[in-house]
Amino acid sequence: MNTVKESILRHAPPTAAGALSVPSSSQTLATVMLAAGVAALVVIADRMIDSWAQSHVVAAWVALWAVAALAMGLLRGITRALAHQLMKVLDAWSAQVASRRADERLWAMAQSDPRLMSDLQVALDVAANDATPARDLETQITGRAARLVRDRLYYI
Repeated sequence: MNTVKESILRHAPPTAAGALSVPSSSQTLATVMLAAGVAALVVIADRMIDSWAQSHVVAAWVALWAVAALAMGLLRGITRALAHQLMKVLDAWSAQVASRRADERLWAMAQSDPRLMSDLQVALDVAANDATPARDLETQITGRAARLVRDRLYYI
């Protein structure tokens, strides 16, 4: 059974595999925005020629199709660029939210696990000292105490 399937796929034209590709989110958003823009312009044009369309039905039909075609041509680039920018902003916001949630989960786990908390403390100490370790134990403890007071981490 698999050999028949593989044989069919091997002999299929290369465009057949590419035709089944799924559009990206920005392409889908651009298509929806384009459809909404064209629909809005056609409705506006219909409202404007409503009284004239009673006696010129075919001309009104042609005019509405012309408005739809022009709207698609004019709005195509605008909706693509707008959808691309909107997806960039939404992706950045989503990454920021995910990072904040991951930090909150890590901090919650560290509060119940002393080993993880000590690892975080060391990492925070190194980051606070610009990645230069303290020369002696007294300097390290003083720096850590100052950071704990500054960051209000009294319960540690």
